[in-house]
Amino acid sequence: MDGGVPESAAGDGKENKWLKGSFAVVGIMSTLVVYGVLQEKIMRVPYGPNHEFFKHSLFLVFCNRISTSAVSAVFLLTSKRALDPVAPIYKYGVVSISNILTTTCQYEALKYVSFPVQTLAKCAKMIPVMIWGTLIMQKKYKGPDYILALLVTLGCSLFILFPGASELSSFRKERESTVWGVSLMIGYLGFDGFTSTFQDKLFKGYDMGIYNQIFYTTLCSCILSLTGLILQGNLLMAIDFVSRHKDCFFDIALLSTVATASQFFISYTIRTFGALTFATIMTTRQLVSILLSCVWFAHPLSLEQFIGAVIVFGSLYAKVFLKSKPEKPLPSLHKSDEEENVPLKVIA
Repeated sequence: MDGGVPESAAGDGKENKWLKGSFAVVGIMSTLVVYGVLQEKIMRVPYGPNHEFFKHSLFLVFCNRISTSAVSAVFLLTSKRALDPVAPIYKYGVVSISNILTTTCQYEALKYVSFPVQTLAKCAKMIPVMIWGTLIMQKKYKGPDYILALLVTLGCSLFILFPGASELSSFRKERESTVWGVSLMIGYLGFDGFTSTFQDKLFKGYDMGIYNQIFYTTLCSCILSLTGLILQGNLLMAIDFVSRHKDCFFDIALLSTVATASQFFISYTIRTFGALTFATIMTTRQLVSILLSCVWFAHPLSLEQFIGAVIVFGSLYAKVFLKSKPEKPLPSLHKSDEEENVPLKVIA
């Protein structure tokens, strides 16, 4: 008698794994692609007959964070885990401040550069992660990591420096400023690299669960973003804008919903399939987001941008497939940057 696993059981296992994989892929792709489209629509498309632009990016941060904070609190309570902080509150605050600056730079940059430019620039986040990892965690990186970083930087530079025809049109001239937009993206990358590195430090320094960090970090973000809105005098202006433009209200509500949902799909994917599968899905998601934005918002790519995109995604996919080879774990970039930022991947 064959002592192996029965054929029917093996078949059920494969089918179950396929269903879980499909659930993870569809969940991440749908929520984050919708998130990207809504993000660009809110910040770059005018509302109403008077063609008014929504300018209050900190209000978007507040809405996203209050939604995620509420959902994470429900998860903590239903799982009967303590709501008490496991690290000093100021450390959650450091992550919160850095993440608010990250998100604000991301939203503000969309006023000056297109979504495809911004999305591809995000691929260069490994560079600040390497810098902060060396400074904060004393990590050491190998030669391939630096080569990959240089290739991604080259591809991103081509994409930013050679915009397509639509980005140079007279209609958008007043709204576009590559220098300021790139400066905001550099700020985004720097703050985002610090956020993920400091989060990693908290996870390793304390017995901290994902939802505990989500709850306290987003709670701090709610308080800080609300305070910022009040001090700037923008809270009532933002509320007035969304009250006059119902379609903007629904866009923001949906943005917060998919941002929160994406967090839990990301956590599920990493827990079930690991960082390698997650990295592949995220790289594909970025490519799909760029293609969708190019079609939906009429961003035709120049030849140089196409070459830059091929260099970036070719390098990232090469990284993913090289990681599939068994090797001794090293303190390198082989841990997905996106995985490091899981708690706040309510992205923006």
